[in-house]
Amino acid sequence: MTDETEKKQKTFGYSAEEKQRKVRRETTRLRRIFRPLDPNVFKTIEGLIKSAAFMAITLEELEITINEEGITEEYQNGQYQKGTKQSEAVKVHLSMMKNYSTTIRMLADLAPVGQKKSTRLDALRGL
Repeated sequence: MTDETEKKQKTFGYSAEEKQRKVRRETTRLRRIFRPLDPNVFKTIEGLIKSAAFMAITLEELEITINEEGITEEYQNGQYQKGTKQSEAVKVHLSMMKNYSTTIRMLADLAPVGQKKSTRLDALRGL
């Protein structure tokens, strides 16, 4: 593999292989949560699960980048106009976080209702 190809495959914080592995692991975790749903509903939300897993790992990568490079970057327009602005990684992170929150909210609304585990305190109270 050439250096140029390797650079293209390297993402923010993880290698391409590592990112795929993390996305698969997160997808599996989310699938386990929603497995008790009706099979037709489960098939319908499969895309949301994959998107949520991808966004979760990408957000992790963006956070690594933001921690390394900071939240601002310097710019220069022409000879005299320069300053600092919000970094591109921060802009992408904010946008993706909104999408991720919406996706997770949609999934949470469909999540199977689990039985609440009773604690000893609940048993003593007679609940």
